[in-house]
Amino acid sequence: MDMMSMVTSILSMQQGNLQGEIATRVTKQNLDAEKFAVQTLLGTPSTANLSPGIGDNLNAIA
Repeated sequence: MDMMSMVTSILSMQQGNLQGEIATRVTKQNLDAEKFAVQTLLGTPSTANLSPGIGDNLNAIA
């Protein structure tokens, strides 16, 4: 294998690694955006209309 083909091979591998890293970052950003959108749509559940004691943390010791 001559020197030029080795250099080309190494550069191709580096480019492939860079493309993989970029794809991973873009995918993570998309997933974070989707998560934020779902949380915005669902909101936090309101406990305003519940009876006292409903929806609180339960700390039962037997």
